[in-house]
Amino acid sequence: MTDVAVEVLLPKIGLTMQEGTIDEWLVPTGAAVAEGDALLRLATDKVDVDVEAEAGGLFHPVVAAGATVPAGALIGWLLAEGEQPPDPAGTPTPVGSGTTAPAPDAGAAPSVNGTGEKGVGDRLLSSPNARRVAAAADVDLTAVRGTGPGGRIVSEDVEDFLAAVPGDLVTLVPSGDTPASPLVRKLAKERGIDLSEVNGTGPGGRIRRADLDGVTPVPEATPARPSKVIPLTGMRGTIARRMHASLQEMAQLTHGYEVRMDAVVSLRDRLKEEWADSDLPVPSINDFLLKAAALALREHPLLNATVREDAIHLLDEVHLGFAVAVPGGLMVPVIEDAVALPLPEVARRSSSLAQAAREGRISPAQLEGATFTVTSLGGYGVDFFTPVINPGNVAILGVGRLRDGVEWVDDRPLRTRVLTLSLTFDHRAVDGAPAAEYLRTVGELLSKPLRLLV
Repeated sequence: MTDVAVEVLLPKIGLTMQEGTIDEWLVPTGAAVAEGDALLRLATDKVDVDVEAEAGGLFHPVVAAGATVPAGALIGWLLAEGEQPPDPAGTPTPVGSGTTAPAPDAGAAPSVNGTGEKGVGDRLLSSPNARRVAAAADVDLTAVRGTGPGGRIVSEDVEDFLAAVPGDLVTLVPSGDTPASPLVRKLAKERGIDLSEVNGTGPGGRIRRADLDGVTPVPEATPARPSKVIPLTGMRGTIARRMHASLQEMAQLTHGYEVRMDAVVSLRDRLKEEWADSDLPVPSINDFLLKAAALALREHPLLNATVREDAIHLLDEVHLGFAVAVPGGLMVPVIEDAVALPLPEVARRSSSLAQAAREGRISPAQLEGATFTVTSLGGYGVDFFTPVINPGNVAILGVGRLRDGVEWVDDRPLRTRVLTLSLTFDHRAVDGAPAAEYLRTVGELLSKPLRLLV
C-alpha cells in the first residue's frame, strides 16, 4: 500500500482516443486495492476495457460512474491508510489531520444477500455482460442475486434467475418457437448446437445452460487440406516479392486498346513465301509487336523511363524485355537497343533468348537492364489482362490473342483480324492521355508494317 497519494488518471487507449466513459467502478469507495487490480470498466469509441490500478492504496473516485471525461483527466485517488480524499484544490488531507471530506458518489461496501447490491454512486454491482443479458430479457437486476466478488451480479446469475422464474414473468429474445435466454443462445452458437433440437428443462420448456451439456454439437465442416505445399522460394519467391513490391510502390493503371492486324498478317504470309529459301527468320506476330512497341517509345519517351529519388529519369536506350513462361515461373530476357535492330534480327534474338530461358541456359546478364517489357497471353486464348510492371520500369505492354473482328463498310460487314493491347503504366510518371497516345502510335505502326522491317 502507498504512503503517498497517487492520482488515478483516465488512460489514453490508442493514439486517436480523446475521451472515454467510465462505464462502471469495479471497486467501492475506500476499498484497498493492489497494483494490477481492476479499478473500472472504460468504454471508448473503439473498445471496452478493464483498467487496472497502477499502484496500491485506498481507492476514492472523484467522478461518478457514467461520466465521460477527456483522456488524462483526474478520476480518483489511491490514498494511504488514514489519509482523506483531497479538498477541492486537489491536495489530499494528511494522515491524522482529523478533517474528513467524503469522495463524491461514495457508496457502502456491498454485502451478499438475496438481491443485487449497490456499489459506488448507488450503482448496482453488475458486469457489463450481465446488464446486456438482463436488458435483452427484460430482467430487473435488483431482483437478481449476485454471486460474484462482493455480491457483483454476473451473467450466470441472470441466467439462473431466468431459469428459476415462471415463463410469463420474463420476456425472452425470440428465436422461432424456442424459449432460451441470450446467454444460452450465445453458448449454443459457440458450440454449434441447434436449439430447436434441444429439450428444455426449465419452466415452460425453457432451455437452460445445463441442457446444452448433453447435446452433441453440429459437426463443423472439415477445413480443406492441401495436397501439396509449394514454398515461395527460388524463382517463385523472387517473382512473388517483385510483383508485390511493384503493386505496393507504384500507382498502376491499365488501358485496353484494340488494334487492326490485317496488314501484319498479310505481310507475314508474304514473307513466309519470299524468305522460304533464305536464312532470314520469319517474324512471328509477337516479333512485329516487339518492334512496334520499341519504335513507339521513341515518340513517347515518358514510357521508357524509371522513377527514383522523387524524379522521373528518361532513358536514352530502349532495352526491350519480353516475358517467357518457364517451368515454375516466368523469365524476362532482354533485347538490347531494340530500336536499332531490323525486324529479322529482333526475331532471331527473341527466338534464341526464349529457347535459352526454357532450357535453363540463359545467363543473368541476359535477364537484366530492361527499360520496357512486353508480355503476351494470346497463345492461352486471353484477350485482355492487367500485366504488372517490372520494378524499375514505368510501363508494360500486354498482348492478347489474334482474333476475328468486324468492320462495317457501306452497311456491309467486313471480316478483320484484331487483337487487344493492355498497357499498364505508373501513374506517378505517366498520365492517361500520354499512355493512350502511345497505344495509338503502336496501332499506326502495325497498320503499315513495312516500316517495321528496317
